[in-house]
Amino acid sequence: MKKRIRLKGRIKTYIQFSIYLGVLLCVVDAAICMIDYRAGLLLGVFTVFYFVVTLAMYFYNKPVIMNELISFATEYGQIQRKLLRDMELPYALLDDSGKVIWTNIAFENVVHQPKGYNKSITGLFPTITKDRLPDESEVDEAQYELEYDGCEYVVKLKKIPLKEMAEHSDMIDAEGYNGYLIAMYLFDETALHIALKEVDDQSLAVGMIYLDNYEEALESVEEVRRSLLIALIDRKVNKYISALDGISKKLEKDKYLVILRKKTIAQLQENRFDLLEEVKTVNIGNEMAVTMSIGVGLDGLTYAQNYEFARNAIDLALGRGGDQAVIKTPESITYYGGKSQQVEKNTRVKARVKAHALREIITSKDKVLVMGHRMPDVDSFGSAVGIYRVATTLGRKSHIVLDEATTAIQPLVDLFKNNPEYDDDMIISGQEAIDMAGNNAVLVVVDVNKPSITECPELLRYCKSIVVLDHHRQGTETIENATLSYVEPYASSACEMVSEILQYTYDNIKIRPEEADCMYSGIVVDTNNFVTKTGVRTFEAAAFLRRSGADVTRVRKMFREDAQEYKARADAVGQAEIYRQYFAISICMAEDLPSPTVIGAQAANELLNIKGIKASFVLTDYQGKIYVSARSIDEVNVQIVMERMGGGGHMNVAACQMEGVGIAEAIGALKHTIDDMLDKGEI
Repeated sequence: MKKRIRLKGRIKTYIQFSIYLGVLLCVVDAAICMIDYRAGLLLGVFTVFYFVVTLAMYFYNKPVIMNELISFATEYGQIQRKLLRDMELPYALLDDSGKVIWTNIAFENVVHQPKGYNKSITGLFPTITKDRLPDESEVDEAQYELEYDGCEYVVKLKKIPLKEMAEHSDMIDAEGYNGYLIAMYLFDETALHIALKEVDDQSLAVGMIYLDNYEEALESVEEVRRSLLIALIDRKVNKYISALDGISKKLEKDKYLVILRKKTIAQLQENRFDLLEEVKTVNIGNEMAVTMSIGVGLDGLTYAQNYEFARNAIDLALGRGGDQAVIKTPESITYYGGKSQQVEKNTRVKARVKAHALREIITSKDKVLVMGHRMPDVDSFGSAVGIYRVATTLGRKSHIVLDEATTAIQPLVDLFKNNPEYDDDMIISGQEAIDMAGNNAVLVVVDVNKPSITECPELLRYCKSIVVLDHHRQGTETIENATLSYVEPYASSACEMVSEILQYTYDNIKIRPEEADCMYSGIVVDTNNFVTKTGVRTFEAAAFLRRSGADVTRVRKMFREDAQEYKARADAVGQAEIYRQYFAISICMAEDLPSPTVIGAQAANELLNIKGIKASFVLTDYQGKIYVSARSIDEVNVQIVMERMGGGGHMNVAACQMEGVGIAEAIGALKHTIDDMLDKGEI
């Protein structure tokens, strides 16, 4: 049914005002008739004449007035329409389904469509689908960012109910109006984003450069030429930073502070911090190439925070073995380099300082809890036994946290169980350790610095005093707020580090043969019979343990293998696939054996004996996870490969765990990682 337009408001009152006056005359005429009927009669005749003329004029002029009002409204709307058409802000009207029903010139110029475009807005902007439009719910506005034709816009969509439009009209009744339109505005923020990016590119980035082997490199060159070596290194660093429009300031003999623009960090990342390789070319007869570590702090809220990020980054680079760059931001940590093997330091000053600090911490507490990593190996348990001996010698009650002994360490655990020389509670579970934890207990974490893979991660929250002793390179996840942290990636094993500490914590300390066997076993296993990562200090530690009662024959007999384990390892080696000419990939099918992951690691070591193999990877399916053991000799850094897959470790010995995937998917992910890193020159 066609709806009749009715007047309302002031315009209705104005037009009907003459009728209201006629009613007033009738009232006055009635009052006069009560006084003088003749005068009232005369006024009554006038009133009738007034009503006839007024009603005639009302009904005659009302259509004319309505037409004039409509004509004015139309002309007024045309003015508004022209203003909207010429408005510089891109503007469009959509119906409730998202169909374009009207656009202005600015909008047409943006989308390159002629006047009269009446298709869905999704055809112009695919990201603005119907479900992203304001609907009949209480949501009246929506705002999105989008990129179109090389420009960046903020799109604002506002719902305009038709009933609400009618209610604000002074002429038209709102009854019967339903539905809504959607007003669409496009705000071009391209220039703003360019300006913000330019400001961000010019923001301060703080860097720190440390020379890893400054003293060792100087000792390898003649004394008269040492100043020249230092000058060449300074020149190399200053020239490189100056080329990036940065500032470098030498803080100490082997430390530099660098100020750069954030924009230049992208260049460094693109070049993969080639300064790390350039500084190695400085050679004036020095037998040892100079290596450096770089730490960069970015995107901090203040300059001081960027500086703190840079300090954390350089500490992380040094903790991972040096010869690499680390970029730290509030959201992430990125690593570059790390291809060189760290040189063992001959001085034991650091070991002595850490040993004295450990002694002070232990003597200040009543209890000592020692914890290794989950699924402990010989090195983890052996180093825990060494700390147990330190605490016992210092007169403190000590416990080793071990939930389940793997077959790899079961022969060692048997040395202490039912042994009258040791307490029954020498080895306790994680829950028992949590019950003992408190302000008077110190937790010593050995052979691991990643909290998530410790034997009992919850224990870290219950102990206020924590000591970390490890030889693995640090990753993004580290044990925070440690009272003492001694992480030396150049060490062959945690047992080597603990053996050195033992010699400084107590004069003429006595070690029982069982304990010496455990620590000696840890060194033997982690060095693969003194083949991998073996330095002078490794043999010195082994000699100390040998003097303390370690028996080589006893250790060898203790770790003889089961026939099934030997066959499983041989099968893994036999079915290895040679990938990309230099990488051996195999599967260890030892799920029926007690410690299949250990066999997988042994198989990875065996594969390195094949001529031409630079790195080996053995995958083991165990307890719903895929365990990847990675090994290399010197040419490939398997640590960064495993870190890319969520793991970590050493440059030559690393591993990772994968959940929710099968063997085939895991091998595919490993190959994809190798391909990607080879293409980018990371390995």
